[in-house]
Amino acid sequence: MKDLVPHLENHVLLDNPIWNSLATRHAHLAVGAHKRNGLARRYPADIGPLSAFQEPTPEAYADLAAIVPEGDIAVLFLDDLPEVPAGWALLRDGTLVQMVCPAIPEKPALREPIVSMEAADFPEMAALAALTEPGPFRENTAGLGGFVGIRVGCRLAAMAGQRLSPTGFAEVSAVCTHPDFRGRGYAKALVASVARNIHAEGNIPFLTSFEANTGAIRIYQQVGFVLRRTFQLAVLQPPAPSTQGRGGE
Repeated sequence: MKDLVPHLENHVLLDNPIWNSLATRHAHLAVGAHKRNGLARRYPADIGPLSAFQEPTPEAYADLAAIVPEGDIAVLFLDDLPEVPAGWALLRDGTLVQMVCPAIPEKPALREPIVSMEAADFPEMAALAALTEPGPFRENTAGLGGFVGIRVGCRLAAMAGQRLSPTGFAEVSAVCTHPDFRGRGYAKALVASVARNIHAEGNIPFLTSFEANTGAIRIYQQVGFVLRRTFQLAVLQPPAPSTQGRGGE
């Protein structure tokens, strides 16, 4: 899809955001980067299953299969509908929209304070993510940083944070609200807060959402996010090690 926001500096990095995040500011986290001429990379399993390659070739799929832990999955953002190699299982697909926020959003106006999430909050954050399913979220996803939340009494009512981080950009992610606290504007306030923090660090916020999630997209647009392009999601399970052509090397 044509870039709808062509004036952004380094915007081409967003055309392959997972790969470029793992090749730049998250290079220290890249599994597979140590392999000579490695064609696939992914985040550590305890952070999440986001994976990527520069081109979806059979060789790249073979490299990816070699770095996905047994029993785990790979989540890819692709330009086109996936042509899944033999032995791979396509568990989920769908059209994603990528949005960017070129201007600094207004400061959220809420009665409840927005607070930074700390390591002690990680178990409660993981429980909220498991309940609301905002996307892949595992025990150390929150360690990527930039997470903020809203507490009502002693309960974590809502949260949002950062994930992918290609040079010059940072992704707003894990936006979720406990069902008991929906309808209070928490998601909009948290997205605006995270986006403001990203701008303050000299980066441009972006995010990814299912195209069919029109309610969430409407909130993002109210904050100031605009559509940039679309991707095809592929949630894949690689073949069992005994059936991999490369023997899991």
